[in-house]
Amino acid sequence: MSKIYKNGKIYVEKDHFEEAILISDGTVQAVGSNEDILKHPHDEVVDLEGKTVLPGLNDSHLHINMIGSNMNSCMLTSAKSIDDIVALGREFLVEHPDTQVLVGKGWNQDNFVEGERRLLNKHDLDRISTDIPIVFDRVCIHVTVGNSKALKLLGVTSDTRIEGGEIQLGPDGEPNGIFNENAVRYLQTIIPLKTREDIEKDFLMAMDYAVSVGLTSVQSCDIMSKDYRKVFETIQGIADKGKLKFRYGHQFNFQEIEDFRDYLNTEHIHGRYDEKFYSKGALKLFKDGSLGARTALMQNEYYDSPGEKGVEALSDNQLYELCRLAADRDIRVITHAIGDGAIQSVIETYSKIMDDGENTLRHGIVHNQITTREQLERIAELKIPVMYQPIFLQSDIPIINDRIGDELAETSYAFNTLYKLGAPVSLSTDSPVEDCNPFENIYVAVNRKRLDGTPEEGYYPDENMSLEDAIDCYTLMSAYNEFKEDWKGRLKPGFVADMVILDRDIFTIPTMEIKDVKVEQTIVDGKVVYSR
Repeated sequence: MSKIYKNGKIYVEKDHFEEAILISDGTVQAVGSNEDILKHPHDEVVDLEGKTVLPGLNDSHLHINMIGSNMNSCMLTSAKSIDDIVALGREFLVEHPDTQVLVGKGWNQDNFVEGERRLLNKHDLDRISTDIPIVFDRVCIHVTVGNSKALKLLGVTSDTRIEGGEIQLGPDGEPNGIFNENAVRYLQTIIPLKTREDIEKDFLMAMDYAVSVGLTSVQSCDIMSKDYRKVFETIQGIADKGKLKFRYGHQFNFQEIEDFRDYLNTEHIHGRYDEKFYSKGALKLFKDGSLGARTALMQNEYYDSPGEKGVEALSDNQLYELCRLAADRDIRVITHAIGDGAIQSVIETYSKIMDDGENTLRHGIVHNQITTREQLERIAELKIPVMYQPIFLQSDIPIINDRIGDELAETSYAFNTLYKLGAPVSLSTDSPVEDCNPFENIYVAVNRKRLDGTPEEGYYPDENMSLEDAIDCYTLMSAYNEFKEDWKGRLKPGFVADMVILDRDIFTIPTMEIKDVKVEQTIVDGKVVYSR
């Protein structure tokens, strides 16, 4: 069946718009003027009534299953104080009296405006309950706190050690409930494992939300635990049953080389992927933590915490061994690196495993926040893809300069500079760390302001991206990460018919209104998967 969309403003590429588009068998057949496109044989005509159409948006790094899981957990993102956290936890237990383990998501001490502005600890959570274990994840998911009951059930003492992570001690020399990096997973073992039905419910709920905000492709890290076979099998089942509304690419995290070898001998060989809707994807590694938690690995100590340089989740040798094994099997690697120390390690590791200095497997960096000018130039020279999250400035603007100093801040979060240097830059949200709404993300990329419009002049406004560049980074450049830039990410003949129809013209409205753009329809493979 062939369908024509006419009377629109269809974004083809920078400075190029067309009125109409012809779609057949899930593929764009032609774009052009109303007159030219209507000459083609067709079965249906849809009048866009002047609405703007973009290629489908592709989030290059998020966690779909975690988004769904958060929707079914105690949400803490609204908390403005420790007292708010306690109240939200107590309220959840009243509404869910059968809760066996209270799981909370999304607190951020940098958003506290009342009382103490610090990390939560076990004493705070004990105010909610000492009868059941409580596990509350910070928004970055690199710090998690447990109550006394959780620590007791795990048998945590002042002597407990976790490689690549830390169980913090309080003034009394005893564990204070704060776990970071690899220790987070140890605390989370107290949470009952989800069934396949739970995982599918979370996935489908998050997918419905994602397509409602215009995502037609996601590159999602949902493999993050020892229970990974169940997750692989569940998502494979969703694909087999034809339930995927978007195109899904795996990003699978294995920090331990034996787990990665097990994957290579099982799912890597036997998984069923069509590489159109369901793709094998990339190995995702963590080199460090987050800026907000001061676990991002820095080359020099934090300005506001002398002596601290962050946490190394993988040693340089561990990182190399995992990357070497992946490269030998022609598997792309993407590594979480936020601090300039972590980023330097990743650049050096990738350069060692590249064939003749060419990044043919497109090994990439996720986040790439704290950078020197020299690092930016080296990343561009090596053509290392970077998955940036402009929306992180929403939380980080108030703390960046205090954490790292003005000089380093000036060359950090350098979305525009790196893109102009020629590096393959894509955009993502790392949702549920931030909402997966791409228009809030694009707003920050273009304005360098928080959602409340501050700072008025923008944060280092020389790094403002143009709107067209931001859209291209969300579409074509995200497809580049997947080796799919030849058939996805543009509305041109031969490309898949993935597109979004907007409620207003994003190209002419004031840039401060970009965050308010809504999706009228989301279309994937020529089929409407969401209507507002």
